[in-house]
Amino acid sequence: MKNILILGANGQIARIVEERLLNEQLDVHLTLFLRQAIRLHELAADDRVTLIDGDIQDYDAVNTAMKGQDLVYLALVDHTPDNVLTKNIIKAMKANGVQRVVASSLLGLYNEVPGEYGRWNYQMVKSGLPAAIKADQLLANSGLDYTTLRFPWLNDRDEVKYTITHRHEPYLGVSGSRQSMADVIVMIIADFDYLKNDSVGIADADTQGETRPVY
Repeated sequence: MKNILILGANGQIARIVEERLLNEQLDVHLTLFLRQAIRLHELAADDRVTLIDGDIQDYDAVNTAMKGQDLVYLALVDHTPDNVLTKNIIKAMKANGVQRVVASSLLGLYNEVPGEYGRWNYQMVKSGLPAAIKADQLLANSGLDYTTLRFPWLNDRDEVKYTITHRHEPYLGVSGSRQSMADVIVMIIADFDYLKNDSVGIADADTQGETRPVY
């Protein structure tokens, strides 16, 4: 049984991940941590699910939820100025002997998005970029087995279609489906070594060359 902690468990991608894990990977127990846990009340009856009402900025709450976990998935981007979310997660993981973490982030951390789209994206995300860059650096230097997921601009298409680029490669594509992002996370949970100690870009390569998001 793999014990998976999802922080920010009511996010759109997180909910796709949760549904797929419960339907496809029967050997999991999900601890779903979110503000107002009642929002996931429909999962409460599943004995493979524990709901926790909490705030990721509350270290004690994160530390309590961390006990006995095998992998942590942060389902939101850490935009806090002092990166309290990432720092709380790292501290609690080390305190509880948890090694594997997957964190949501955004494209443009390394000026890796080329062309007009890269310039437009920077203007759109620059206010939150320093915190996202620092969160990635904290994870990379933590000694934990981490994966930073650099998501593109997202759409709600049903297709699972994406190309992965790695830290020192140009970002390929401008948009991708939430279903595709969830697929990568499900694959990591199936195999903890997949994309370990890497920062990866995920997008539909067919959208490469577009100057604005593809919805």
